[in-house]
Amino acid sequence: MNNENKLSFFNLSFLWFGAAISIAEIITGGFISPLGMKIGIIAILLGHFIGTYILSLGGVIGFREKIPAITSTRMSFGLYGTYFFSVLNILQLLGWTAIMIRAASSSLNAISTSLWKINNTTLWCVVVGILICIWLSYGFKGFKRINQLAVVLLFFLTLILAYIIFKNPDILSLRGEGTMSFGSALELSVVMPLSWLPLISDYTRFSKGEKEGFYGSFLGYFIGSSWMFIIGLGAALISQNTDPTYMMLAYNLGIFAFFIVLLSTITTTFLDAYSAAVSFLNIRPKGKEKNIAIIITIIGTIISIIFPLENYEYFLYAIGSLFSPLFAIVILDYFVLKTTEIKKDLIVNIDAVIVWIMGIIIYYMFIKLDLIFGATFPSMIITGIIYYLVRRYKKSWIIMKN
Repeated sequence: MNNENKLSFFNLSFLWFGAAISIAEIITGGFISPLGMKIGIIAILLGHFIGTYILSLGGVIGFREKIPAITSTRMSFGLYGTYFFSVLNILQLLGWTAIMIRAASSSLNAISTSLWKINNTTLWCVVVGILICIWLSYGFKGFKRINQLAVVLLFFLTLILAYIIFKNPDILSLRGEGTMSFGSALELSVVMPLSWLPLISDYTRFSKGEKEGFYGSFLGYFIGSSWMFIIGLGAALISQNTDPTYMMLAYNLGIFAFFIVLLSTITTTFLDAYSAAVSFLNIRPKGKEKNIAIIITIIGTIISIIFPLENYEYFLYAIGSLFSPLFAIVILDYFVLKTTEIKKDLIVNIDAVIVWIMGIIIYYMFIKLDLIFGATFPSMIITGIIYYLVRRYKKSWIIMKN
């Protein structure tokens, strides 16, 4: 790829800001409403700082080695390990594709029912799926300019929503229905950026420089996702509904809501489908990313029609449990233990696999304890320490090619 087609700081900032602007992120921010605005914002900003910093570190590996995020796991886990994680990543991205399409179609259906008396969720699933496929047909090269235009438009549309929310003088004293601990709110804020860990290097490997890749990704996603969470939090406090669509309808902003939901879903789901294709090619190198991404979108659309997929916070926790210990090992192996090369004859590193499984167990232990600092951060630290001790003081248990 020549320098003209590489991603600059601004390209990556727009890309990750666009990835963050989605109805799913707004709804997730609404889950935090029982904490109220002040404590909720603290949890959102702190959690996003932790999660996005870890996310951006993963992107540095991709830039330095010029490999996708899932391929980087081969340095620590071996060939079969990266195949297994590629399958996991394809499944989680397929799940995200279906969730995004379903969430968008539910909101679009509410809007169309109110404005045009069109009540058909399946229709909107199909429409959103088709538009994502059209977007994908432009390919990665055409994505840059289209994405920048969409992100600018989406940003101004969200400013309108923010004005509606924060003009309410009682916003700081309101509390949402139900209960949520600070640790759970922090965890949701950490896990959302970490859900992008298996695919960040799919883009930072094309960045013009390491700093551009790190800071562009960090600032774009941190600002965009924190903004969406805070808007979702505020909308839920005012309307007592985690879906802000109904609040916008109440303020006669249905057409604005329509474009917010539609464009944000397309820009975000593009990344899900594209990166699922990259992971697929890690297993079977033959094929074109664009064609595979379109197939992923079609399958995701079908799933979104068949299954409701409304409550997905447990899906977020599942992603955190699988990928946070995985990248705790990869990041520590790369930056601390200096494992920076892929050993072509390494089939599987059994030590890494065992520590990864231990990390999953540790993650759910912290979820159950519901401590103030969440589950991802402490489980990654403990997983990293265990892996460091195993690598330093134990003979490696690995399987190599004959």
